[in-house]
Amino acid sequence: MQLHTFPDQQTLVSALAEHLAAALRRDIAAQGRASLAVSGGSTPLPLFERLSELDIPWRNVLITLADERWVDASSPDSNEALARRSLLRNRAAAATFIGLKTAAATAAAGTADCEARLAVLPRPFTAVILGMGNDGHTASLFPCAPQLVEAADLRCGRRCAALRPQTAPHERISLTLPALLDAREIILHITGSEKKIVLEQALSAGPPEAMPVRFILRQQAAPVAVYWSAKP
Repeated sequence: MQLHTFPDQQTLVSALAEHLAAALRRDIAAQGRASLAVSGGSTPLPLFERLSELDIPWRNVLITLADERWVDASSPDSNEALARRSLLRNRAAAATFIGLKTAAATAAAGTADCEARLAVLPRPFTAVILGMGNDGHTASLFPCAPQLVEAADLRCGRRCAALRPQTAPHERISLTLPALLDAREIILHITGSEKKIVLEQALSAGPPEAMPVRFILRQQAAPVAVYWSAKP
């Protein structure tokens, strides 16, 4: 794991956006396409806005989500709505977006359609951008979700899984651990002193099921870089 520290969010965003732009351009030059998995929440919003302005061959970029709440895209809780509003604008409006929410009534019923959608993405991902909750969850791999063990099984053979976290609203659909790890690099984007403490806890000994971000930090399949700023 590489830890990149910055004094504030603005400096972090500038550095990370340029890093991601270079990675996307590299994959497009090498294979004609690039793919990016992004997360929701408030932390990545400045990054999305900056990235959307950069000169990248966006028509050759496919973007999906690391996870999604099982709500309509019109809902304020929708990660798809957030991505369309903050990332898929300016120059990045030319990118192709692949959402996880389907017309199915439940996430469990929608996993087959979601698997089919994800199958068209170039693999490995150019990058997967993750956040981290104060309970150590990442994507929608929550420690309190009964479905965590299956979703974190490297041999599950699935790209996505439905989860019902007991401490967060909404049923979720998330990329499984093997899908998240199928990446040239994983970026953990966090800000503030509280998240630094959680990161230190996650780096300490303990079962990964207690803090699922440990599954990411401890694996050796994909390089992990933590981008952290002292000020949000």
